[in-house]
Amino acid sequence: MTDKNSKNEKLCLSSNYLCTAEFEVGGGLIGIGQSPFGDQRMGYITGGRISGPRISGKILPGGGNWTRGGRLGNDASVGTFDARAVWETDDGDLIYLTYNGRNVIPDDVRAAFVDPAKPYVDPSRYYLRIAPVFETASEKYSWLNGVLAVGVGERTDFGVRHIIHEIR
Repeated sequence: MTDKNSKNEKLCLSSNYLCTAEFEVGGGLIGIGQSPFGDQRMGYITGGRISGPRISGKILPGGGNWTRGGRLGNDASVGTFDARAVWETDDGDLIYLTYNGRNVIPDDVRAAFVDPAKPYVDPSRYYLRIAPVFETASEKYSWLNGVLAVGVGERTDFGVRHIIHEIR
């Protein structure tokens, strides 16, 4: 039994802080509507900024996040993410990223959460997680091609901020 436990310990996950990504979503969300597959919406990325110890730059306009929402029990909404964006590093390299994710927003915080004009909503009151992967032709940032990351997000007055960690 001890041998099996030591093997499991070797398979544990750890993470390192990668960056903070601040996605600007100008124009808000476009409500596509309720279909048999859920309530579909789309948010257009109008810009933003990334900053971290090994990577910094801007988020280019033109990406987006296609979300689908539904209910989780009687007191919360649940949603999925399907997002794509392009980052341009401060030294001019391009990085394509995609991410999926989940959110769970209790009904008592939903009205404030969906309205960026509302006051700050404490991120401990909702769940917003993403799993980004990266693709780049850059030699300097080629290490990103092998990275799976996770991010913890919060709604902001300009869109969303994700604190992203590289999974080791």
